[in-house]
Amino acid sequence: MEIEIVKNDVGMKWEMVRLSNVAEIIAGQSPESKYYNDIGEGIPFFQGKADFRVDYPIVRYWCTQPTKIAKPMDILMSVRAPVGPTNICDIEACIGRGLAAVRAGKKLHYKYLYFYFKTIEEKLASQGNGSTFSAITTSVIKDLQIPLPPLPIQRRIAEILDAADALRRKDQELLQKYDELAQAIFIDMFGDPVKNEKGWEVIKLDDLLLKGEKISYGVVQPGDNFPDGVPIIRVGDFKLMKIDKINLKRIDPEIEKSYSRTRLKGDEILIACVGSVGKIALADESLKGFNIVRATAKVRVDANLINRTYLAFHLSQKSIQNYFVAETRTSSQPTLNIKQIEETKILVPPIKIQNQFNLLSDDLLKQIDLLISTNTETLFQTLLQKAFKGELEKE
Repeated sequence: MEIEIVKNDVGMKWEMVRLSNVAEIIAGQSPESKYYNDIGEGIPFFQGKADFRVDYPIVRYWCTQPTKIAKPMDILMSVRAPVGPTNICDIEACIGRGLAAVRAGKKLHYKYLYFYFKTIEEKLASQGNGSTFSAITTSVIKDLQIPLPPLPIQRRIAEILDAADALRRKDQELLQKYDELAQAIFIDMFGDPVKNEKGWEVIKLDDLLLKGEKISYGVVQPGDNFPDGVPIIRVGDFKLMKIDKINLKRIDPEIEKSYSRTRLKGDEILIACVGSVGKIALADESLKGFNIVRATAKVRVDANLINRTYLAFHLSQKSIQNYFVAETRTSSQPTLNIKQIEETKILVPPIKIQNQFNLLSDDLLKQIDLLISTNTETLFQTLLQKAFKGELEKE
């Protein structure tokens, strides 16, 4: 067994062990497309990060001829762009090649491992490689060195982080309720964007752009975090139509200079193109001068033709999200491209009615902003960083 003895910040000695010595790593393998479905036949099938939610994945597809199986309490890791995000598997499920399952052994508490993975997510992402999209192999995961305190300490760390996470989750549930209310108001006023029951005019998104503007991706390789650099927005920073600014990464200004065309002016709609395909966020004035990553596209529209908030909620409707997913389903790594975004059909009611919706949704968006800025997220992140330095016992 490869073991390194390290001393943490409070003098306690914890072993650093190779992950494969204390856990089993199962590489996902996608079945043939003819064996999976969206009507509930077979066992749940998780393909990748698009199936992840806060802690546990959501079932969108099923598989009648499963290949690789994940079990409850396995840690699911996204191994294809984006690399590093994790969820806890809470059911037996088939996993595709976008995922790996990490099954804790007798010396390792699964929740402790899950929280530890949260602290090294960026490190994992940096180890991804590939000319088409970032990916890591199971050998990289197996070689990870993790701190291994005694099981009672692992359980105590997991309990503390669970409690902080529960506070954070309550805020997230309230955020979800605000979002659901806003979506219900949209449907009541405008109907389903695809069915168009109210007979509104339909215009391609490309024809609603501000004059001289084009939909574009952001920085291709932002590099390591640069403390004094330019803030950059990633898909992981999207939170219910808004941007969570607590953990924004910063990039070297010299790299950012090459991507000045994608600097934000604070009036854009941002669309996730990789990972959580189709996820939507509104950029406001506080983000002016920030930039975006390659996995994100920015859209600036003509305010005389369409209300930006109305359009953001339009794009976030389930029927439009299904369109985005359907457009990317045939790809091994689902990626929403610019042409697909440009050709999205948009209902365009009279601007006066769009503005009325904006007024109704504005208070909800302000409440969402307020919740995002509360310290429950900050508290959790602080405890997360302290936990694996042995500092929680001092709290």
